[in-house]
Amino acid sequence: MTSPHLKAVIFDIGGVVCQSPFVAIAQYEREKGLPPNYLNVSISGRGSAGAWQKFERGQLPLLEFYKAFGADLSDTVSGNAWYASYCKRKGISCPPLPVTLSVDGRELFGRMMHQSVQYDMHVLRAMERLRASGRWKLIALTNNFSKHNVSADGVEAAIPESELQFLGWHDGAVPSHLRDLFDDFCDSSTLGVRKPDPEIYLIACNRNGIKPSEAIFLDDIGANLKTARKLGMETIHVPIGRTLHAVKQLESKLDIDLTTSDDIPRAKL
Repeated sequence: MTSPHLKAVIFDIGGVVCQSPFVAIAQYEREKGLPPNYLNVSISGRGSAGAWQKFERGQLPLLEFYKAFGADLSDTVSGNAWYASYCKRKGISCPPLPVTLSVDGRELFGRMMHQSVQYDMHVLRAMERLRASGRWKLIALTNNFSKHNVSADGVEAAIPESELQFLGWHDGAVPSHLRDLFDDFCDSSTLGVRKPDPEIYLIACNRNGIKPSEAIFLDDIGANLKTARKLGMETIHVPIGRTLHAVKQLESKLDIDLTTSDDIPRAKL
């Protein structure tokens, strides 16, 4: 069913436009002998006070984030309690959980960054065709960390070149060629608020002159989509490995060919 009233397509970045950093987390969990999603549950369990959440709001500089991120994920007392609750919610039996755990925040974050440097070819093709049509605004709405080394008092410090190389941030955390895909780039670390807080969705709409009901939003995380729907947006879930299916849903909504192959290369950030 088409939605001719739509004026904008809003994209998450990691897991939609680019490959998901959660693939790297899953690999790290396997290497540590952890049950699936153990670290993801720990990240979300911290709520707004977690190192990851603070970093995405631009409230922690990079090197402080490494230490705090590792400490958060190494906390098995909290992590095990959150994971047991997660299993109960999912209706699955809780496997043996770690007594102790040592997570290197720098190593894990580095892996996540290198995992997410690859554009998704299906979404990239769709975005290029949407832009060529000139019929919809393209907006990024991402929990990100472009202000990645600003201290609590607002002072920005230089990151050593070796660290930028380690993370693959040769052109910054958000390279210009990624920003250039969009009419507007709404970044949590710049705005000081992150999904799924409704405020960041409203900021994205207000500064682009649209109502939430005039946008369709693609994201890989259910909680982010839930907020968007409550605000009146149409939504498309993008599970890992299912971007083509998601683009076909968008194609149907907008009544435009977004999927016919034209051999777009898999570009890197």
